[in-house]
Amino acid sequence: VLIAARNEENNIGIRIKNLIVQDYPENKLEIIIISDGSSDRTNTIVEQLSNEFNDRTDKRDNLVNLISYAPSRGKPYAINMGVAKAKGEIIVFADCRQRFAKNAVTELVANFNDEGIGCVSGELVFEESHGSSIEKEMGMYWKFEKNIRKLESRTGSVMGATGAIYAIRRTLFQLLPEETVLDDVLTPMNIIMQGYRTVFDGSAVAYDKVSKDVAKEWKRKVRTLAGNWQLLSLSPALALPWMNHYWWRFLSHKIFRILVPAALVTLLASGLQLSSPFHIIFNWFQLTIYSVVLLGFAVPATRKFRFINLSYFFIVLNLAAVAGFWTWIIGQCGKTWEPNSAPGGKNK
Repeated sequence: VLIAARNEENNIGIRIKNLIVQDYPENKLEIIIISDGSSDRTNTIVEQLSNEFNDRTDKRDNLVNLISYAPSRGKPYAINMGVAKAKGEIIVFADCRQRFAKNAVTELVANFNDEGIGCVSGELVFEESHGSSIEKEMGMYWKFEKNIRKLESRTGSVMGATGAIYAIRRTLFQLLPEETVLDDVLTPMNIIMQGYRTVFDGSAVAYDKVSKDVAKEWKRKVRTLAGNWQLLSLSPALALPWMNHYWWRFLSHKIFRILVPAALVTLLASGLQLSSPFHIIFNWFQLTIYSVVLLGFAVPATRKFRFINLSYFFIVLNLAAVAGFWTWIIGQCGKTWEPNSAPGGKNK
């Protein structure tokens, strides 16, 4: 199990203990923490737990292992180093903040009995988050996304994995460029292009909490959506039908949906040129939505009403897609990453 960590003193101890109590045989488990230039107590905590647990197993190798270096080189570099040091046939990737259900590793690994499977994505379940203003909206979005992944899995391969919980065959791993933002998409897609399947397994569960508000979700979304565009520059073959059997599925899932802002603008502009009753009604509906969103922005207290908050959340996500595109265009996807302790964030 690999975890890339940077300044995670508040999470790393709990995370390691959660992995140790997995119902997977300890003598077949190796936990590797790659500390990417941590300047807090992350390294000290991992070393303490390493000393505490490493004598418990009957195997020659340690149960908990620390790889540390400075300065920070970014998450992709940490992942590359961790995979190079790992000894197991299967690599499970995890983040610091989430926790696994007790059978998560067992359920992930069981899928590899099928020799045609090269990558398995687990399921991220959002627990109730008291005080979150977007819990229901995020729940709707994530439910829709998971349904897409389940359908993709049943009909071939999923276009990516859940970064907080997924596993691969170590022999299929390809080194990540150090500027990679979405390692949890690029790695599964690299495996697909080697002729193996990436599947979704809802019985392997990790638990997380939703972001507290739209502002916290905004930063994560902009970076993630910029990463979607970056995939095309890191691996152009993903969009080529003669190199990627799932090229249309990839474009549909990862690229076309972030073109929705352009579609919305086109829809409104073209609709205003038409005068049929249907188009007039539909134009007023669109304008009403945008007016409601402006109200929610100007008067945050109005977002307590579900319709206003849902409309606001939808438009913010689409504005994040625009900001993500701009971030990619100007070359600011970036190599560095920061730990995001806010629920619902990603450690990138």
